[in-house]
Amino acid sequence: MSETTFKITLAQLNPTVGDVTGNAAKARAAREKAKADGADLLVFPELFITGYPPEDLVLKPAFQVACRTAIEELARETAGGGPAVLIGTPWVEDGKLYNACALLDQGRIAALRYKANLPNYGVFDEKRLFARGPASGPVTVRGIRVGVPICEDIWLEESEEYENVVECLAETGAEILVVPNGSPYARDKNDLRLSIAVARVTESGLPLVYLNQIGGQDELVFDGGSFALNADLSVAAQMPAFEESIVTLNWTRGADGWRCSGPVVPLVEGDKGDYAACVLGLRDYVRKNGFPGVLLGVSGGIDSALCAAIAVDALGAEHVRGVMLPFRYTAQVSLDDAAKLAKALGFPYEVLPIADAVNGFEKILSIPFAGLPRDITEENLQARTRGTLLMALSNKTGAMVVTTGNKSEMSVGYATLYGDMNGGFNPIKDIYKTEVFRLSSLRNEWKPDGALGPSGEVIPVNIIIRPPTAELRENQTDQDSLPPYDMLDGILERLVEREEPLATIIAAGYPADVVTRIDRLLNIAEYKRRQAAPGVKVTEKNFGRDRRYPITNRFRDNGKALQEPDDKLVARAGRASAEAFEG
Repeated sequence: MSETTFKITLAQLNPTVGDVTGNAAKARAAREKAKADGADLLVFPELFITGYPPEDLVLKPAFQVACRTAIEELARETAGGGPAVLIGTPWVEDGKLYNACALLDQGRIAALRYKANLPNYGVFDEKRLFARGPASGPVTVRGIRVGVPICEDIWLEESEEYENVVECLAETGAEILVVPNGSPYARDKNDLRLSIAVARVTESGLPLVYLNQIGGQDELVFDGGSFALNADLSVAAQMPAFEESIVTLNWTRGADGWRCSGPVVPLVEGDKGDYAACVLGLRDYVRKNGFPGVLLGVSGGIDSALCAAIAVDALGAEHVRGVMLPFRYTAQVSLDDAAKLAKALGFPYEVLPIADAVNGFEKILSIPFAGLPRDITEENLQARTRGTLLMALSNKTGAMVVTTGNKSEMSVGYATLYGDMNGGFNPIKDIYKTEVFRLSSLRNEWKPDGALGPSGEVIPVNIIIRPPTAELRENQTDQDSLPPYDMLDGILERLVEREEPLATIIAAGYPADVVTRIDRLLNIAEYKRRQAAPGVKVTEKNFGRDRRYPITNRFRDNGKALQEPDDKLVARAGRASAEAFEG
């Protein structure tokens, strides 16, 4: 082979699930850019034509036909020259549905490659949607053999079911690995992706291109951060996170194979990554679902302040409306801080007292409640009244209600169902309270690229340093009935993210009575979380598809040390008898 150069254009783009026509238009525009760059191959992320993940939408025959039609149209358009196109699409073959990549070149669908390893954990359930594809050899583009493992095909797990696609590609003559991905954001996931890619390059001896999509899709956020590695494990290119980017990489073949040197952009990670994910997730949820803007209850507290900053950064102040809904227990400092927040962020803001409405509800309920003592029922009328009024404003204006409950308080049920938990979307649903404080301080010092809000101090410092209050019980702070937030979040992180037994958490130094109480609150609030608004996922275990517990559930960890299994009680069949039994 005489080819010594090979240009690959990476289209790190933001598709919309179900918008086959719009996604195809994005593909055409990217191809024009790639053609102008003199590219040989243009690559799109996993299932780009559908948007990812399409979930059960991909099972609809009409949708499958729409995708096939779009791919065929794009294929015909390659007849006039220009780069070949590698694009993700569902594909039906012999009655089976595959997660596929189609190579479009010279007016044809020149090759198809199917995903062999289907993820079935966390947010993924591809085994119920797609058939497993075979481990296939490379495709040929301009005389170069390109291996196309799709996302999970490089996330090697040692099991009988796993097809070692990369090994197969290396053995069948692949020269470069190009990996289309739909990999959602989670904190510190960039290191994990890089380590996986490094392992595959080390095993195969081949350079690798890792292309990921960006954008929000319901609760998932895809952060991009695409990269390329040379065969010697040096970083050939690093694309930005949380923004669309089209980059053409110039590969050159030497004595040691293919390598390139492209742009390397620093990534946004840690707390900055979480904040950027919240902004992108809210922006795409609002825009892709066609809302003209958002409104939110502004309490003068830190949760609503952070949500307001995220909303303004995502949509611009002109698309955000704040409403203060004070009752008799609302302190003047809360009113003052809410007004300062609205002024600093520049969004329209109004005060609508709710005393008449709450008193009206209490009057209506006075007869059925006659003779019964006052309790949290009457106190929760405040939150439910606020929820009713916010939803009325939403119905009238079309603006989506942003809910503002953080992960700590949602975990233990400190949010009122049909009140402050309900709405269209919650950007901080997966953010613990201690991180709410950190992100609020961070935003006063740093504004993410592409954010539409102002720079500088946008959240009044008094909101950040003032002790958190809640009107769940009159003039009582959350921490009067909950442990300090650093302790609460430490316990919750072990319960929710790590699924640790109570005995392990207690042994780590947390008070036994507090751990037991928090575990109880976590369990009994399951029904509330099931009915809460969707929200951005930033951890590996958000309340949603990652963590699914039954609402009706009588099991409780008693906090005692776990009993060791008694293997002597188990009759174990010999291998021969087991095989005979299984036929």
